[in-house]
Amino acid sequence: MILNGLGFLSAPLYLFEEFFVGKATEHLIGTGVLPEHLNDDKLGRELDKYYQVGTTKLFTAIAIKAADKFQVEMNSIHLDGSSMYVHGEYKKEVESKKEVNQETEVNKSELESEMKPIEIVHGYSRDHRPDLKQFIIDMIVTGDGDVPLYLKIDSGNIDDKSVFVERLKEFKKQWTFEGICVADSALYTADNLEAMKGLKWITRVPLSIKSAPNKILNIEPKEWIDSQISGYKIATREAEYGNIKQRWLIIESEERKKSSIKQVEKQVEKQKEKAEASLRKLSRQEFACQPDAKVAIEKLSNSWKYHQIKKIEYSEKPEHKKAGRPSKSTEPNQIKYQIKGQIETRPAVIESEKVKAGRFILATNIFKI
Repeated sequence: MILNGLGFLSAPLYLFEEFFVGKATEHLIGTGVLPEHLNDDKLGRELDKYYQVGTTKLFTAIAIKAADKFQVEMNSIHLDGSSMYVHGEYKKEVESKKEVNQETEVNKSELESEMKPIEIVHGYSRDHRPDLKQFIIDMIVTGDGDVPLYLKIDSGNIDDKSVFVERLKEFKKQWTFEGICVADSALYTADNLEAMKGLKWITRVPLSIKSAPNKILNIEPKEWIDSQISGYKIATREAEYGNIKQRWLIIESEERKKSSIKQVEKQVEKQKEKAEASLRKLSRQEFACQPDAKVAIEKLSNSWKYHQIKKIEYSEKPEHKKAGRPSKSTEPNQIKYQIKGQIETRPAVIESEKVKAGRFILATNIFKI
């Protein structure tokens, strides 16, 4: 199966036997193994065995032997998930509604816990194909050459935040591992950090965490230390999140900072054009009273990140119900209000974004190196 799958011209299952014609099967697989032995019936039986054992157990068993043979170092491991999109409907199998006795139901639930198939469904698509259904591959690899050590196939709508800790715990049960677990920000939740007691971990802190933006901004120049990696510098902070004491490393990338500052400047210009169009539209509206006009223009101004409306002016527009041109002595039936103002930037916000540019936070429960 591996030889077939890794080939440039993989064969369908019913042509499996023909795929091996002319190949040195006895040398590759074992003495006495001929192409005619590798037919679709044999393949089907092996796939049944494969399903009974489970992908994760089989993959891990092979990985353990390979890692031992090639002396793969496991000072750190890296966990991440990938979405694999597929074409087709993949309808869910409708469960039978027939009554079953209690004993059968118990046996069924035990079996499903061990052999529950994944569901190919819509979910968050890392491939930017939300129109297609998918399944998820969670994989753990070593820091030493990205050698895969653990594999788990999940349904397409599984959330990384809900399964990453379980993946790491499953891995530690099967491997003798005392190294560092590395994962992206999906790992960084209060529940996950609590569940990872006893594991060493490093992960990225989402900037949506309340205290994160301040940690990134409030750094004195003397606090920066040059990283061993050229173009990076590091500042250290102690922090606590989810009742777990930890160390935060604020990293700044020189190259990324330049790129991010340019993006901020582009966004400022882009949003200015949209802001001017929105203000023009609002200026044409009529309001029943000045307070209504004030609420509307303040709401619009507060909706912008990099801009605001200043020098606001209100003008009265009299309205007469009778047709024709009113005389100077005719009192208007109603007064409507219109507004205008000038768009200005928010210098403090823009400067703050430029300071944060190129910076991110790594959190770890390792205090001593």
